[in-house]
Formats: sequence, structure tokens, C-alpha cells
Amino acid sequence: MDQFLLVALNGLTLGSIYFLVASGLTLIFGLMRVITMAHGTSYLLGGYIGYSIARASGNWLLGALGAAVAVGLLGLFIHQVLIRRFQDDDLRVALITLGVSLIGTDLMFAAFGGTATQVPIPAEWQTALTLPSGDRYPAIRLIILVLAVVIGVVMWLVINRTRAGSIVRAGVDDSAMTSATGVNVRVVFAVVFVVGSALAAFAGVVGGSLFPLLPGQDGTYLLFSLVVVIVGGMGSIPGAAIGAALVGLVSQFGLVFAPTYATVLTFALMVFVLAFRPQGILGRAV
Repeated sequence: MDQFLLVALNGLTLGSIYFLVASGLTLIFGLMRVITMAHGTSYLLGGYIGYSIARASGNWLLGALGAAVAVGLLGLFIHQVLIRRFQDDDLRVALITLGVSLIGTDLMFAAFGGTATQVPIPAEWQTALTLPSGDRYPAIRLIILVLAVVIGVVMWLVINRTRAGSIVRAGVDDSAMTSATGVNVRVVFAVVFVVGSALAAFAGVVGGSLFPLLPGQDGTYLLFSLVVVIVGGMGSIPGAAIGAALVGLVSQFGLVFAPTYATVLTFALMVFVLAFRPQGILGRAV
């Protein structure tokens, strides 16, 4: 029973990181229907920038904020300069952002090398807490879980309970009608892309605080983010949270009880959901 609790917490913690990455992709891909292949690059670049700032300043929060701002500005450049004119051309956008991803991967490898790096965390996060079962569990994992819950709730409230969220949803559903009301839809979409990129960078700092940052992780996190968004449902924040939790739990329980098939089980989850509910668990039927 104790092992079950520990594995479940590990799964939820991993799912929290997947959710933080996928929350940005939920905005860009799920809401805007923009297929960006550079989202994993935003994650890894954010992790590296956060690592550099936190190591130089000794301040983890400053590293997270600096990474979010820097990658958010990069996202603004990608959207406004590279893909804005072709936003409705899915194939062209995918190819352009794939090119950005490949260039970014090579540049990060040249700058940071192939060795593993980890974002330094505050001393108080390096402690362990006692669970009801009596086991000791790393505090940083629980902090990451709380961070994911807080960010998920804030995003849901902004999208569903504010005027800004209503404008975003209206712009996605009918951009022409929304523009006719005086809203600059291009600016709205640019802001959404910036926020989505910044969230990926923040996730990179959070993930890099728990797991080492390595070249090639950008593709892995992009893939799992897509799985989370597809399983949870396009454009649904609660759906992304459920999808991330399921992916994290299946992955961790698979590693413990069926390590040979852990990856197979993770993607079998996506196949199963798509077979019986093509729009995702909380996605809207088209």
C-alpha cells in the first residue's frame, strides 16, 4: 500500500510537469488551432535560461521569471514575424516551427553542451516531508504539484470567467465577427502565443529543478504535451489536467509493474481515448 501511494505521488508529480508544459500548448494548439512544433524547444530553452539566471543570482524565482519573459518574447517573434501571415496554413506553420525547433536544438547544444544540468533550488525545497503512511517524500515534488494546481485554476478562471478569456474564445470561434466589434484579433492571438510560450519556459524551469536538462528533451516533452492535449480534449484546461494526470500515472505505474511496456501503455492510453471519444475526455464534439 505504501508503494502504491509513493508511485501514485510520483505519477501525479510527473503529470504536473506535463500539465505545465501542455497548458501552454492548450492555449496555442487547443484554442488557437496553431500547430507549433517549437513548443518543446520553448520548454528546454526556458529550463536552460532559468538555470543560467538562478545559478548566477542564487534566486530560483528570478530564474523562472527571466525564462518566462525571454521565451515569451521569442514566442512573440515567432508568431509575428514567422507564422502570422500563414496562421491558417497548418502545414506551413508546422514546417516553419519545426525548422525553429531544429535550429534551437542545435544552438542550445552548442551553448550548453551535452552534459546534464539541473536548475538550483532553494535550500528549503530540498527537505522531505512525512506522509500519513510514515514515508518521507521530497518537498519539491509536492511544491510542483501545488504549482500545477494553482496555475491550472488561474488559467481556467481567466479563460472562462473574464472578459479577456471571452474575447480569446470569441476570436477563435469567429475571428471576423470579433474583429467587427472593434477587437484586434491579431493582437489577441499574439498575446495568447506569448503566454503559451512563457508557460512552456516556466515549465522548463520547474521540470529542470526536478529532472536534469538534456539535449533532446524538447522532442520528448513536445510529444507528451501533444498526448496530454489530445487525451484531455482540445482547448480544455480541466481536460489537460486530467490527461496529464492519467499520462503521469500510467507512465509511473507502468515503470514499476511492467517496465518493458511502460511507453507502450502510455500511448495505448491515447489510442484508447481516441477510439471511444475522438474529441478527448473533456473536448467539445465537432
